[in-house]
Amino acid sequence: MNRYPRDLIGYGANPPDAAWPNGARIAVSLVLNFEEGGENNILHGDAASEAFLSDIAGAAPWPGQRHWNMESLYEYGGRAGFWRLHRLFTGLHIPVTIYAVATALARNPEPVAAMQAAGWEIASHGLKWVEHRDMDDAEERAAMAAAIRLHTEVTGTPPSGWYTGRCSVNTVRLAAETGAFAWISDTYDDDLPYWREVGAHDQLVIPYTLEANDMRFATAPGYSTGAQFFQYLKDSFDTL
Repeated sequence: MNRYPRDLIGYGANPPDAAWPNGARIAVSLVLNFEEGGENNILHGDAASEAFLSDIAGAAPWPGQRHWNMESLYEYGGRAGFWRLHRLFTGLHIPVTIYAVATALARNPEPVAAMQAAGWEIASHGLKWVEHRDMDDAEERAAMAAAIRLHTEVTGTPPSGWYTGRCSVNTVRLAAETGAFAWISDTYDDDLPYWREVGAHDQLVIPYTLEANDMRFATAPGYSTGAQFFQYLKDSFDTL
């Protein structure tokens, strides 16, 4: 009988003491996703327009056509949204990790300079903001290599962290096999970081969250107001 390939146990009943610095009881990671200019678009060589994460109810891809409203919604992030959040976080002297799509970085250099001036960590969010579920190993591995190359060219240093988001079942393994990343975050399966054995390589995994996340504004049941989002963040912090 084949061994079941999923880990449903984790730390079990005895999670370790994470030993956070200065005796802290919780570590908070603030992540800003930078995807604008990396989404599906026939200008980028894709077959259709983007249909994910927008304010257009029931959005569907437009094969072979540009979707002006969808493009405009994505452009808001690069033109206005990023800068509003940049002012907020730098004004409070709060460090941020950027999950940056490599092609989005390449198409909008001014935010890149602002991230670097603020001393923010710029992790890789893949080559393009597209689905990876139907990619075979070779195609996804090639996309990762291209993402690392372009990220390094644009920022001057290779990424130390990786989060695809719209990943395949092979993403974590393939990212770990590169040996390029100090951490990978394409899981949602724990409250604590953990080590995952991939071949001869032990890979640090820092689980991400889609709960304490703006994704909940785009799903049902989700948030309708900033106050709801804040309360959920506070409740999560207090519980952990």
